[in-house]
Amino acid sequence: MSDSTLKGILLAFAAFAAYAWSDASVKLIEGQLSPIQSAFFGALFGLCALPFIRKRNDDWRDIVRTTNRPLWLLRFVTSGLGAITSVTAFTHLSMAEAFALIFLLPAFVTIMSVLFLKEQVGIKRWSAVIIGFAGVLVILRPGFRELSTGHFAAIVAGLCGAISIVIFRAMGPSEKNISLYGAGLLGTLVICGVAMTSSFTPPNAEQWMFLAGYGLLGALANVLIMYAAKYAPAAVIGPTQYSQMLWAILFGYLIFGDHVDGWMLVGIALIIGSGLITLIRERQRHVTLPTSIAAADQNVAIAMTPESNGEKAD
Repeated sequence: MSDSTLKGILLAFAAFAAYAWSDASVKLIEGQLSPIQSAFFGALFGLCALPFIRKRNDDWRDIVRTTNRPLWLLRFVTSGLGAITSVTAFTHLSMAEAFALIFLLPAFVTIMSVLFLKEQVGIKRWSAVIIGFAGVLVILRPGFRELSTGHFAAIVAGLCGAISIVIFRAMGPSEKNISLYGAGLLGTLVICGVAMTSSFTPPNAEQWMFLAGYGLLGALANVLIMYAAKYAPAAVIGPTQYSQMLWAILFGYLIFGDHVDGWMLVGIALIIGSGLITLIRERQRHVTLPTSIAAADQNVAIAMTPESNGEKAD
């Protein structure tokens, strides 16, 4: 392994640690503010990453310029919905459970790539999809435990993230990162800003601290993953995302008093295994644009280095 690749991997681990701390920060609010309001302020603090996302030849107006307005607007809407549902998931579920369900994202990407991008998918990636959904059933155990709004929200958050990944692939490498990032931030700010006007609750000093941690740590993570992608290929960085699960279990035990039972560990293992199979197959096929990054923050995929496309089914 070259020094450059090692540096990229270490930066990626740091980025996903920052994402986990960001999610822990919003969970510490404990639902005292609405998820809509938390998502809004998270996006507001997330604007701090824009100067780093912007490249030397980018114009600030490129934030709203695009090569495909319908897909840009779809990214705009799904980012707002994804931010709200991810905050809802972390509010109502243990961090490990929320991450596990959101990590179903690669399975959604595979399905939507077949439906909308007409990708050829072979037995290995379909097997990964089946394994991922089996993991969800093990975690949820419908009929044996009570399901909550948080479970539904986590799955919707993963679906919204998958839509963003498919949008990146459909728009191609000609679309500027600052445009994709801007669509996500603006969508969250506008949708949440309008939705929270009727029930706005001024945050207290402690809540402002947690909101700042949520937004600024998320922004820092986006910048770190962008630099990581300069030193190591996306396919190498991709698996480091699952380090978030270790942080989730650690935070859950030390901070939130969460308990991870044996069934949940089995489900987590199945879902992570499903995601890794998908990442490995996409690395072998040299899939164009970001690999199926399953982080709770959808913007993580924006910074990943594009790769050449392949036509071989897997």
